[in-house]
Amino acid sequence: MKQDLQLLGEALIHRKQAIADMIHSNRMAGVQMTPEQTNDFQRVLPKIMEFREQLIQLFGESLIQFENPDGSIEQFREWGREAGDFLYKIGAPLDQALLDTSFYRTYLWKAIKEETISHGLSVETIFEVIEIMDPLLDHAVYFFSLSYVESYQKVLEQAKSAFLELSVPIVPLVKGTGVLPLIGNIDTERAQLILEETLKQSTKLKLENLILDLSGVLIVDTMVADQLYKVMDALSLLGVTTVLTGIRPEVAQTMVSLGLNIDKFKVKGNLHQAFLEVQK
Repeated sequence: MKQDLQLLGEALIHRKQAIADMIHSNRMAGVQMTPEQTNDFQRVLPKIMEFREQLIQLFGESLIQFENPDGSIEQFREWGREAGDFLYKIGAPLDQALLDTSFYRTYLWKAIKEETISHGLSVETIFEVIEIMDPLLDHAVYFFSLSYVESYQKVLEQAKSAFLELSVPIVPLVKGTGVLPLIGNIDTERAQLILEETLKQSTKLKLENLILDLSGVLIVDTMVADQLYKVMDALSLLGVTTVLTGIRPEVAQTMVSLGLNIDKFKVKGNLHQAFLEVQK
């Protein structure tokens, strides 16, 4: 049995390029691409073929080293990490990438069937190969998908962080005075960023007065009010006077109905009034 598995493993490794070529040609048959897409695809094709051959190599090695399944799984984990990250970076949709699975299964088993018949191997060997290879293919798909999704989430978080940073712009009006127009909903994460960025930018711009314009904020609840308290308290420690402006009528009604304490806020009806207030 051990010799039979080793023979099949070595055969897969020996034929990996031919198997990879069959998988690729059949996978891409009928796929329509524009000339520009074709050019882009040709640039990444060598790396794609390298990943295909690597995976077939791993299946061959797993048959040779069948007594060390943990080592094989770790190798498939590494392959999945690299392949998933690469396919995400070149913009390949995950659902399309996963279509490769059936082609690997088909042509790997085609090669094993040919080698089994050629060498007259037993049915018992075939069942042993199934027990080894099928779970490893599942592992390959899982690790690949996991890596792809993690790469996607990483880019999404980076984009979100960049967006949040851009959503806290302090605009200098005159020397020592700036305005911070807040737009959209304020959740806990954004509220913390507003606090950090406001203090940082106020110090950088050497502000004495800051106008917080809430005309773009649709909801002010107890959490938002609490964060505004913290911003104003922290700014006061830096010697910066703050004025709230642009509170919408529906927001004002909500604040009153919630019983929020606005005595601590210095409030003006519009930006012009706030500007006159800080210039006194």
